[in-house]
Amino acid sequence: MRQQSKAALAVAVIVVLAIGGVLLTDRLQGDDGPAAAELEAAIADGAIVREDSRVLGEPGSSGVTMVEFLDFECEACGAAYPIVEDLRDTYAGEVTFVIRYFPLPGHFNSGRAAKAVESAARQGELEAMYNRMYETQAEWGESQEPMDDRFRGYAEEIGLDMEQYDADYASQEIEERIAKDVADGESLGVAGTPTFYIDGELFQPQTADDFSTALDEALAG
Repeated sequence: MRQQSKAALAVAVIVVLAIGGVLLTDRLQGDDGPAAAELEAAIADGAIVREDSRVLGEPGSSGVTMVEFLDFECEACGAAYPIVEDLRDTYAGEVTFVIRYFPLPGHFNSGRAAKAVESAARQGELEAMYNRMYETQAEWGESQEPMDDRFRGYAEEIGLDMEQYDADYASQEIEERIAKDVADGESLGVAGTPTFYIDGELFQPQTADDFSTALDEALAG
């Protein structure tokens, strides 16, 4: 793993443990989280990854899947982004990398960002908009002003059909698609982002090497 990725992961892990992982543990064990039977039912129902869930790049040939519930305005997700990209390079053709939208209510533009990414995905440009969101997160994240126009500008730069983009971005169908991902996350007890699953099991990294170790074990198994 590249040194810059390790450095970013160090930041991501601290934030995830402080904000996401701790909350996730609290919800899974506390009164507000799903009971064990409910959690098992959600997993059995396919809440971790659906047939129509968005895949970054091409599906891997091994059957091993890494899923990330993410929020494009989340700083921890932004810190984890280069790590995920590094893993995608390392395990290209082997592992399937799936994203699930999980915009947090405390982030003013996270829902808008998810709509923009899903609108781009419908024109075959998921990765282009996904990358743009994280590459520019520092420019718009934490803003309390709506970023619809900025995101539309990204769509123009990517070369999307803008008539279709505008229709998709404003559609109820897009809203429902994102809401379905959120509902799946909530049924699993997801309370913070990023939250990862590898082959259907919750994965909470503690070190940079944990990602590769977990994927190597999944591939070997």
